[in-house]
Amino acid sequence: MVILAFWVVARATLMSMVAAMTAAQLQVHFYKDSCPQAELVVKSIMQQRFNADPSLPAGLLRLQFHDCFVQGCDASVLIDSSHNNVAEKDAPPNLTLRGFEVIDAIKAELEKECKGIVSCADILALATRDGVGLTGGSAYALPTGRRDGLVSNISDVNIPGPSFSVAAATSAFQTINLTLEDLVTLLGAHAMGFCHCGFFVDRVYNFIGSGQADPDIDPQFLGVLRQKCPRPDNSVPFNLSTDPTIVMTPSSNTPFKLDPSFYKGVLQEQTVLQLDQELAFTDLTRRIVVDYISRPNVFRRKFAKAMLKLTNVGVLTGQQGEIRANCRRFNQPNH
Repeated sequence: MVILAFWVVARATLMSMVAAMTAAQLQVHFYKDSCPQAELVVKSIMQQRFNADPSLPAGLLRLQFHDCFVQGCDASVLIDSSHNNVAEKDAPPNLTLRGFEVIDAIKAELEKECKGIVSCADILALATRDGVGLTGGSAYALPTGRRDGLVSNISDVNIPGPSFSVAAATSAFQTINLTLEDLVTLLGAHAMGFCHCGFFVDRVYNFIGSGQADPDIDPQFLGVLRQKCPRPDNSVPFNLSTDPTIVMTPSSNTPFKLDPSFYKGVLQEQTVLQLDQELAFTDLTRRIVVDYISRPNVFRRKFAKAMLKLTNVGVLTGQQGEIRANCRRFNQPNH
């Protein structure tokens, strides 16, 4: 345990040093000379896609998180698997990711505008930032200049899961230089979007193998979850494509707004995921939750700050990596 703790601290320290060095190389309006319309193109396409599907920003936030948590924010999660490599997007935690098509659309338009200039990593970060703004979050100036990674392997994927404890999730966040406050803040994104029943159905019917529901679920809310998510038939293989979905914060009447409604659900014991519900049961996390409910503008400001930290994790700059012509493929096929 001592060795593990040392490794966690050492990795977090290294990530902090790398983040400080790369932050100096990222710049707000990095493309102002090389591709002046870049951010306007992203914003325009995001507005169009949001009008058609208001759940898109939630999908992009999750896509961004899953990218940054593995090898840093280098667009490695966008890579398709090939005959000689199984990529990150085919790892079990990533099978429900979405938003790839809007990244493709933005990339295609930017390649017409300024070929070979804007990275897929920056497109994902900018699209996610604009999605936050479209859902009522605080707008934030995003430094750009990221480059695209050259590696995407399924074996590298190790993402904090929905059944993690707060302590375990915090430890995982510390390895990428994020804090407990960042964890609580970024979980606020669960105010939006949808969740597959498969991610939490054990809480509803067989919590920790007990044959009973998680006792921390509000009884009335448990009825809602059981209505939306029937008991699994173990004689039938799990099929993700037919797995039902439920809005992330069923008690909210603003399922496509980035607001403190998620935190209200935490205090009411009406959250879908086990990790989310645990925020109510430690003194520090509960204090943050209560603060965000009472001061929504503080939540929005802290969320923007946490996103800036997240999108700075392990970025490639300068001559590192590449600028992909297609976000789904490396420029050189041997990668």
